[in-house]
Amino acid sequence: MLRSTFQFCQVALLLLSSGAPIAALSDQKMNRFIDQLMSQMTLEEKIGQMTQYSANMAQTGVNLPQNYEREVLRGRVGSIFNAYTPEFTLKMQRLAVEQTRLKIPLLYGFDVVHGHRTVFPIPLAESSSWDLHLMQATARIAAAEAAADGLHWTFAPMVDVARDPRWGRVSESTGEDPWLNSLIAAARVRGFQGEVLSDPTRVMACVKHFAAYGAAEGGRDYNVVDISKRELFETYLPPFLAAIKAGVGSLMTAFNDISGVPATADGWLLRDILRDRWGFTGFVVSDYTAIPELIPHGVASNLEHAAELAINAGVDMEMQGSTYIDHVENLIRSGRVNVKTVDEAVRRLLAAKYKLGLFDDPYRNVSKERAARVLMAPTHLQVARQMARKSIVLLKNDKQVLPIKAGEKIALIGPLADRKRDMIGNWSGAGDWRIAVSLRDGLSEAYGSKRLNYARGSNILEDRDLLAFLNQHGGEIDIDPRSPAEMIREAVSVAKRSDVIVVALGETQGMSGEAASRTQIRVPENQLLLLRALRTLNKPIVLVLMNGRPLVLEEESQLADAILETWFLGTQGGHAIADILLGRENPSGKLTMSFPRDEGQIPVYYSHRNTGRPQLSGGDRWVSRYIDSANEPLYPFGWGLSYTQFEYSDLQLSAGAIKPDQKLVVNVTVSNAGSRAGEETVQLYIRDLVGSITRPLKQLRGFKKVYLEAGKSQTVQFELTLEDLKFYNRKLTFAAEPGDFEVMVGGNSKEFLKSNFRLTD
Repeated sequence: MLRSTFQFCQVALLLLSSGAPIAALSDQKMNRFIDQLMSQMTLEEKIGQMTQYSANMAQTGVNLPQNYEREVLRGRVGSIFNAYTPEFTLKMQRLAVEQTRLKIPLLYGFDVVHGHRTVFPIPLAESSSWDLHLMQATARIAAAEAAADGLHWTFAPMVDVARDPRWGRVSESTGEDPWLNSLIAAARVRGFQGEVLSDPTRVMACVKHFAAYGAAEGGRDYNVVDISKRELFETYLPPFLAAIKAGVGSLMTAFNDISGVPATADGWLLRDILRDRWGFTGFVVSDYTAIPELIPHGVASNLEHAAELAINAGVDMEMQGSTYIDHVENLIRSGRVNVKTVDEAVRRLLAAKYKLGLFDDPYRNVSKERAARVLMAPTHLQVARQMARKSIVLLKNDKQVLPIKAGEKIALIGPLADRKRDMIGNWSGAGDWRIAVSLRDGLSEAYGSKRLNYARGSNILEDRDLLAFLNQHGGEIDIDPRSPAEMIREAVSVAKRSDVIVVALGETQGMSGEAASRTQIRVPENQLLLLRALRTLNKPIVLVLMNGRPLVLEEESQLADAILETWFLGTQGGHAIADILLGRENPSGKLTMSFPRDEGQIPVYYSHRNTGRPQLSGGDRWVSRYIDSANEPLYPFGWGLSYTQFEYSDLQLSAGAIKPDQKLVVNVTVSNAGSRAGEETVQLYIRDLVGSITRPLKQLRGFKKVYLEAGKSQTVQFELTLEDLKFYNRKLTFAAEPGDFEVMVGGNSKEFLKSNFRLTD
């Protein structure tokens, strides 16, 4: 033993001195292990590794085996999802590693989208913090809890660029900007996976949905996509590439087609781009039942044909269904699928299990005791509260209504003011909404119930058909039997006895998320009736919004003196909102998705290109404009106020011109001109003034968060390089073109200082 250890050290030192990475030695060991294992596998066992079933056998009507435990014992299952807890996962894993021929462990996956037991703000909310370190920390905690609960794999992060708020899944996205999305994607991958996947406190990430799922026509979920290759490369693919560079272990295909080819059958995407161009070495999993769905897409004639299209395109694992296990063997016999294609897929799947350490310890130290120690640990709840505070965006604050002054009597009104279920939002997985902190709970604890008068004011909805639909899918929405007029009268009476009105309105969690697209993204009319009635009292009104998407708020912005966008903030949401309302924390969130004035503007986003007839003044007729509304969103990308005021001055560039191998240094002075300390997200945008193709009016290329005490200033510095100036030109080559550029620095995408420089040949 001692001699072999000494020899190993000598080999390791030799490899280091010769420049060969230690990783190469590890890969050789892994490859030898996989070679030996695969040499013993039957074709059926190989295809079994490519098959995943749901433990609850849920949803879309696919014919599933009645006894999936039997399938595990036969070696016909490689992965299970929708299963967690030590009891369940250990039981099934023992079947796989103690009672099957080859003892190959199962891979457990689950949608740990924004936390596991400790639920963090929805991803769209987290992105509003612009805090990459904190987003990485929440992913790290989510991984630790998921791993302690028996999981190995999360179907996150979702990195779909989202520019249509009618699409319900914007709640899972991190907004409209591909550059910011890319940074967040990499941060969350690092948070989930860490440095070493075999760490039993980590889980493998799965970047999704590849590709352009956020561009579905009409904002309707699962719908078709038709965009140019340039738009695909420039807008929708960069976050996936960033996740791959960060080392993501797996990737999920999208439900949609792109220009007529379903993503799950698109070899150009999955092989030419993903494998050949980007060098992705992880494995590809379909989305839920996406392979049999190739039939209604109209590209597959039957299930066997669907399996053929998917496996030849590059889908390594089928999520939920037996299409592969039932048909791939016959496809190989008939020559329509090469056995090498199966071997390549299985090798990638076994490599993932190897890297996770499942062959060394298939149970990964999972136990009830460990789970009890890790799940919802006090430190996790502290981070959840911190993340929730930083996710809140102050959209409006006329006459400094906020923060609420000490001693003021608060009327807390609204159908969402005391709702725990909605606080944790959609895709909250294993989270228990019953222990979430509602806004009423948070304010009562922080301010005292004696100075808090509560009235419901309205139901969330009066549309009984929609209510019934939402409750069928876990809405937990209770209905007050009183009429809207009765509830409003009570709310007005309560408000009359108070100094300031805090009204919590918006969506119930089921009104956004997957399969929750809306044609009208507005606060429901019955809630607006309540807000209008409260406005007649001429008392300060603070509107607390809870929602999973940008909303149309033109009327609300006129009726309310202050507006807090709080999204769905997770387990500690009520405490976080109270911290902001009472001024214990200064809001610092900034929008990562524009809020339209009207649905007719959609899609509306900051980085649009110019036209030949841009609107330069309000009175021009023959320009690109609406005659019934402004072109601009109500609240633009990057918008977010503070309880203090930040001022920008002295924008300086290090040079008026740079060569391709030089950096441009940008300095700006940021001052806190208000009366209290606060945090500001300083944003840098560029514009390529003349290009071989039309270029966006502005593109985010830098941001920094600065904390300033009242009266203090700081010089904030950015660096721009050639990479920041590149785009996909007419030949779809990623390159920069010499010419003039504009630099804009400010607190949002609308208000900024600007200067110019030139990129020379």
